[in-house]
Amino acid sequence: MPLQKLQFRPGINREGTTLANEGGWFECDKIRFRSGSVEKLGGWVKDGGTATATLAPPSGSFWGVCRSMWNWNSLAGANLLALGTNLKYYIQNGPGGNFYDITPIRDTAAGVTSAFTVTNGSNVVTVTDVGHGAQTGDFVTITYVGGAIGGMPAAAIAGEHQITYISSSQYSFVATSVATSNAGPSGTADFAYQITTGLATYTVAAGWGAGGWSGSNAGGTSTGWGQAASTGGVGQQLRLWSEANYGENLIFSPRGGALYYWDVNANPNIFDRGVIMAAGTTVGGVPLDSTTPSIVNHVMVSDASRFVICFGTNDPSGVYLSATQDPLLIRWSNQEDYGTWIPAITNQAGDYRLSSGSEIVAAQQARQEILVWTDAAIYSMQYLGPPYVWGFQIMGENISIAGPNVVATANNVTYWMGTDKFYMYSGRVETLPCALRQYVYEDINMLQSYQFFAGTNEGYNEIWWFYCSADSNVVDRYVIFNHLERTWYYGNMERTAWLDSPLRDQPMATFITSSGNAGSLLYHETGNDDGTTTPASPIVSYCQSSDFDIGDGHNFGLVSRIIPDVTFDGSTVASPTVTFGVRPRQNPGANYGTSNNPDVVSVDNYLGQRYYNVQQFTQYVYVRVRGRQMAFRIGSDDLGTAWQLGAPRLDVRPDGRR
Repeated sequence: MPLQKLQFRPGINREGTTLANEGGWFECDKIRFRSGSVEKLGGWVKDGGTATATLAPPSGSFWGVCRSMWNWNSLAGANLLALGTNLKYYIQNGPGGNFYDITPIRDTAAGVTSAFTVTNGSNVVTVTDVGHGAQTGDFVTITYVGGAIGGMPAAAIAGEHQITYISSSQYSFVATSVATSNAGPSGTADFAYQITTGLATYTVAAGWGAGGWSGSNAGGTSTGWGQAASTGGVGQQLRLWSEANYGENLIFSPRGGALYYWDVNANPNIFDRGVIMAAGTTVGGVPLDSTTPSIVNHVMVSDASRFVICFGTNDPSGVYLSATQDPLLIRWSNQEDYGTWIPAITNQAGDYRLSSGSEIVAAQQARQEILVWTDAAIYSMQYLGPPYVWGFQIMGENISIAGPNVVATANNVTYWMGTDKFYMYSGRVETLPCALRQYVYEDINMLQSYQFFAGTNEGYNEIWWFYCSADSNVVDRYVIFNHLERTWYYGNMERTAWLDSPLRDQPMATFITSSGNAGSLLYHETGNDDGTTTPASPIVSYCQSSDFDIGDGHNFGLVSRIIPDVTFDGSTVASPTVTFGVRPRQNPGANYGTSNNPDVVSVDNYLGQRYYNVQQFTQYVYVRVRGRQMAFRIGSDDLGTAWQLGAPRLDVRPDGRR
């Protein structure tokens, strides 16, 4: 019988059975399809930057789980990257540069007396500061210049610390030294409390109506939707951030919190903390009027005429006359003026309340419009100019969106993940056909949907979505749509944020380090290996076809030879290797052959199958595999290996009907 060429349709399809999808691919991990051929994903390396602080995280990382990144250039040419975590807010000064902590200060207390109590043999310091307003996990910077307390040196007390809540007047932290005697309360110090931290995951009892949704903390920051609330000192909600550069400076906000402003310092080596944009103050040299929003779910700076736009905000004066957050209200500042929010005939400030849905979930700048999603509809927000300024039009109703960060735009088409399917918008809303819909939505944890996020990988024409599988409370899976070739593929990967910025050479992602409360920055499509570890570890990648048979499957097939066709372009080792395998079975309901199956000749190391090493100059591999149906598999688990499959051939002949 002549050789049988193995040419499968590009993309993974799991909408039917493996036999019904004959001629296609069915399973995969860490692969992509390019020009119709399957190949291994590019590797990733860790950025070498480290957070600079008295309380420093592990080398090459920053405190907290990053949920947001934003990249822009300063007027002096500095390549700045903002990273918002559940614990901190950072600015990185160029690839490989330090992560500077710009987390705003919530409140200060000066000259607090009888502040510290220590216990002999313990490194725990108890602090007394009535009305401190902090919760467990918050950070405080202590200025203390007195002498040792209970043998604990002043240097161990001063500096930045993460606290444990005790009561409204006391908290504790772990010092770097141990006390040698009981002492205190004694010592006088100044305290600077950073804004309240948030949680890395959604927890039970968090949500609408839980915690202090419309409350306000000291210093003007508010607890609200998506922000940690203080309930007995314990935060309740997932921390998300939104941000946009205003010129070379930055406006940012935690979801359900206040607006903050970060001003680039003239000295490139100084990174000041962000400051709250509180009504009636002057920030960045601009006076803020009395109606400046104090609670925001999402902030954006428009491409058209540079308006600062707040989504899901409050209106302390104007049409709605409320200091309480309205999750459907949109407000915008005057053009080129983030300090003027009161509408007047002489400016373009204004507001608009959406009518469909119960809250604004997401917003994204698109071509000549801003797209706004509620939990029930999608709106187009377009700049009209005076007197109406911005116009709103419903583009689709009865749609869904999984979370604030599941939207990505490529080639003027916007894609997003719904609660039960994928969507696209190119002037009209359409369902995005997905060959992996069952696979994704039958094994997904929608309770953690606000962790889900999307991003582009324009070098490969891809949209990536990261999500939590059903049994996971952290993001552990991804699904990819190649918008040029209209193909889908998937895999397992733990990431917390993604950004494909044209200002840096490669797509960026963040992940949680082994310590659990620190994160690191990665550059994807760099090298061939997994750089989350030191030294780097191999990326385990594979792709397996659906079942194929001879004719209609009346006869068993006997495979005696495989003729490979694979390239190793981009490999960084002298002898890159992949494994080929043919997995036989009798019928669709049977397991793939094992050593206990007498109808299968080949047995060895992976699920009872024999896999054969193939290198660049391997001409053929002799095998002996027998089955009524078979699936082809290619994979690799070696360092430095890159591969792309061509059109391998099998020497297969009929072998009876038993």
